[in-house]
Amino acid sequence: MQLENVTICRTCGVETSTPPPQLCPICDDDRQWVPTDGQQWTTREELEAEGHCLTVEEKEPGLFALRVKPRLGIGQTCYLACTDSGNLLFDVPPYIDAEAVAQVRELGGVAAIAASHPHMFGTQLEWSAAFDDAPVYVCRADIDWVQRRSSRLAAYFHEAAPLPGITLHRTGGHFAGSAVAVWTGADGTGVMLSGDSIGPVARQGWVTFMRSFPNYLPLSAAVVRRIAASVAVLDFDRMYGNFGQVISAGAHSAVQTSAERYAEWVSGKHDDLT
Repeated sequence: MQLENVTICRTCGVETSTPPPQLCPICDDDRQWVPTDGQQWTTREELEAEGHCLTVEEKEPGLFALRVKPRLGIGQTCYLACTDSGNLLFDVPPYIDAEAVAQVRELGGVAAIAASHPHMFGTQLEWSAAFDDAPVYVCRADIDWVQRRSSRLAAYFHEAAPLPGITLHRTGGHFAGSAVAVWTGADGTGVMLSGDSIGPVARQGWVTFMRSFPNYLPLSAAVVRRIAASVAVLDFDRMYGNFGQVISAGAHSAVQTSAERYAEWVSGKHDDLT
């Protein structure tokens, strides 16, 4: 298998066009950052020479966490959600090599690819090429953030069903096209892969919502309530965030309760406590 020596932003880990722009548009945005010492581009071959590799860990039957070591870009946890009809790669690793492809192929390969938002695009077209040009689902509201274009991009509006048993749902908020995936676990329970659209936090049973996590930019009460409403009808009990956070039970209730708490604080209801 011949992998392309694609150009990748070291800061966010997203593949870009050739030649690359002066600045990565995804990093040159108030949700991200360009390093103080300037834009840093790299290549797949350079990263391979530096010793990067993909690690795979089973989180529950049929769900695998994929991480790049040593840390690259944002350092996200990506997921391979498996079904009888094929597997979804959700939130894409910023790195790929022959060994990574072999590891994922042993788990059934990749039939479809999707990211929760542009920070998680990773090397999505390279992963697609490695698995028979698997379609790459991108919410239409975020399509302009895609740095490399291809006929393999499959734009959707608010919902998509890339595979039987897996659905994508636009929530907005963090990005206009921020989305979650809902997968049916081996026990028949709905599982949400939330990316940054809805972020589980350190305290078990709670989540948060942000325009920018690294720059601490909040969302308004109205937007947070809208996000909660967008997933209220979905059937899920567990949740996995894109940095390894897990809500093992009660995730649906956690979203609704957390959204109301957040909305109350940003709207000033509890200003007397500050």
